[in-house]
Amino acid sequence: MPGQPSGQAPGQSPGQPPGQPPVPAYEPQPQFDAVPERAHWRYRPRRALRHSKALRFGTLITLLALCGLVILALVREQTGTEGFLVGLGLAVLPVPLMIAAFRWLGRVEPEPWRNLAFAFAWGACAATLVAIIANGFATEWIATRVETDSATEAETWGATVIAPVVEESAKGAALLLLFVFRRRDFDGIVDGVVIAGITATGFAFTENILYLGNAFGEDQALGSSGIQSVTAATFFIRIVMSPFAHPLFTALTGIGFGVAALAAPRQRARRVLVPLAGLLTAIVLHAVWNGSTSLGGYGFIAVYGMFMVPVFGLLTWLVIWSRGSELRTVRSHLPAYVAAGWLVPQEPQALSSMRARAIARDVARRHHGKAAARAVAEYQAFATALAFLRQRAHRGAAGADFVAREQELLHHLWQRKDLAQPALAHAALLTARPWVPPQWAPPHGYGGPPPYGYAPPPYYGPGPGPHHHPPAPTARPYPPTRP
Repeated sequence: MPGQPSGQAPGQSPGQPPGQPPVPAYEPQPQFDAVPERAHWRYRPRRALRHSKALRFGTLITLLALCGLVILALVREQTGTEGFLVGLGLAVLPVPLMIAAFRWLGRVEPEPWRNLAFAFAWGACAATLVAIIANGFATEWIATRVETDSATEAETWGATVIAPVVEESAKGAALLLLFVFRRRDFDGIVDGVVIAGITATGFAFTENILYLGNAFGEDQALGSSGIQSVTAATFFIRIVMSPFAHPLFTALTGIGFGVAALAAPRQRARRVLVPLAGLLTAIVLHAVWNGSTSLGGYGFIAVYGMFMVPVFGLLTWLVIWSRGSELRTVRSHLPAYVAAGWLVPQEPQALSSMRARAIARDVARRHHGKAAARAVAEYQAFATALAFLRQRAHRGAAGADFVAREQELLHHLWQRKDLAQPALAHAALLTARPWVPPQWAPPHGYGGPPPYGYAPPPYYGPGPGPHHHPPAPTARPYPPTRP
């Protein structure tokens, strides 16, 4: 085709990696035909009543509230009012720390608060209720039907064999529901681990209330006043030594769903078998952990130090590596939108650095207030979602609504560009690091002057070349500040 760069497929945008759908050309006043409700600029197609999100949301809230009331009554019945209050006060201590840790892991593309609230409520109410009822029936059945020497042995069998299957399946149901009904928010391993961790944190919170309340009751039965040895030992083991135990188990299921989210639609076996493998691994690890309590103090410490801690370290490394991989995805897939004119050249560099993102939000907050900082944070989230959408398209895993979703995200960016793009360009200059155009960049550069009047970053490669640009002007959209 005349004027077509060498090696570029017909209809492919300049600067776009081969094998991806074309990027829409930038227009000063773009018309987003795939976004039907212009008043709110949201992609909300009409649905039948049975598919109504409001109906689903109301039904879900009602069911979780009922589960919460039932679990509250059951725990209070087992621990007593005083034990319940003591258990609640002690069990809540690690919750903010655990939630903050998982929120930090998901900062590249933060999970919607509705998903996280659902995950925590499901773990704290629905999953715990299922576990208490099923574990109780299973322990009673083992005690009456299986030959055991004592009730304690029946409880050990129930904790080692039945509880891991019931609890991990109940917690994994939250991942399955979000994977099916909130698929667009499920982009990979990090999302799976974050959702799994929040769900397990809610489950551990309710379970800790029960264990700590019962321990307090044992101290009271021994004639002690206040928190004594049994309560202190339970607190040390469950809150100090192993607050990450349940999140660690369920995170393996989350990894399975995260890998399935990266699979193409034609890879149905992978989308089914990998989550099941993750769930099975979580059950096995949970069974080993519960079984270690029957080995005595030294056996428990041996399993903790030689098995649980290395697995926790390996999982932590995997999640941090996946987080870095997400930033690399942003850096490699957003330049296609730079070439089309939607983004300024500094943005892929700024958006692929957590430090530059924080500087951009801080600059917007200091110069324009909290609302501007929130707009910049939303811009960063939408741009990251756009990069992940392009990555799925490159892998052949994009859904039928790819065009509509792309136009929706582009419009969210277009709405916030006046505040966000200068802040990100400024952050890119403050966090200056070598910037080299991708290998598939067009030989003629980025198609003329940027649409927003900001010069592209200088080229730090070896000498002048086809991508060499003059230095950025001294007049910046924001005054220079120390990062």
